[in-house]
Amino acid sequence: MPGLIGRGLAALLALWLSGCAAPQATALRERPLGLPTAATVAGVPFYSQADAYCGPASLAMALTWSGLPVSQEEVARQVFVANRDGTLRSDMIGGARRHGRLAVPLDELRGVLGELAAGHPVIVFQNLGLSWYPRWHYAVAVGYDLDAGEIHLRSGDQERQVLSLHTFEHTWARGGHWALAVLPPDRLPATVPAAEVMRAAFALERGGHPEAAAATYAAMTARWPNDPKAWIGLGNLRHAVGDFAGAAHAFRGAVEADSQMAEAWNNLAVALADGGRPRQALAAVREAIRLDPEAGTFRETEREIAEAMAR
Repeated sequence: MPGLIGRGLAALLALWLSGCAAPQATALRERPLGLPTAATVAGVPFYSQADAYCGPASLAMALTWSGLPVSQEEVARQVFVANRDGTLRSDMIGGARRHGRLAVPLDELRGVLGELAAGHPVIVFQNLGLSWYPRWHYAVAVGYDLDAGEIHLRSGDQERQVLSLHTFEHTWARGGHWALAVLPPDRLPATVPAAEVMRAAFALERGGHPEAAAATYAAMTARWPNDPKAWIGLGNLRHAVGDFAGAAHAFRGAVEADSQMAEAWNNLAVALADGGRPRQALAAVREAIRLDPEAGTFRETEREIAEAMAR
């Protein structure tokens, strides 16, 4: 990213950083909330950043760790914005998803450290300057030590940069508390709620990676079996590829998670009918109608199933 700030300003910055409290870092050090004292993520490669390529280098390291070996030059062709001499955060997310990876933003230090403890590297966005003199920078967090008050980064030309958590929190806060977990689609983030993972999975589906999205939905049903939305997403994708038995299984999971979800009963009926089980399908759609008698779509499903049975 942009060049180094002047010596005087750098000295002022160092003084300011060392003199200010960092509330999240302090709280974590005093009350780690179940975090292990230290953690290091294994298998994260190091790519020394080419000029202004901190974004591409960081994303390339995360993608390679996730099982997709790629160079920072290849990533730069997809995400680097030449007239900005850098990479937008939205393009980092889009670049990860373009490769069929689950990309989930994080905005709390506890979440960043929790992902590291789970063995997941995390891309972090920092402002190494000041609010009125920014120097934007991406790095990859690969470990921490709470007793020492440290976080460990792959950053710039340093394979293992050690920063105090206090200093890191300040630079990260000035970057907007933005971080990104980039994971294989069947591996869920450790600290993110189901709704956020669902949003990331749907983005994969919408972006032309249905198989990756299906892998995420399947992983979600294992972690959150009582959340019907992941079952619905999985069922829809299985139905789209003609796996009617798999779709029916997923929609059954949805109605078991929420027996009052009329749409899930209707989808189950469609999957059963397409899979050659019209009697079970008719019973399912009639349950949907009982739950929502005004829904014309359900009545249409019932009519189509009844007509197929009469042939």
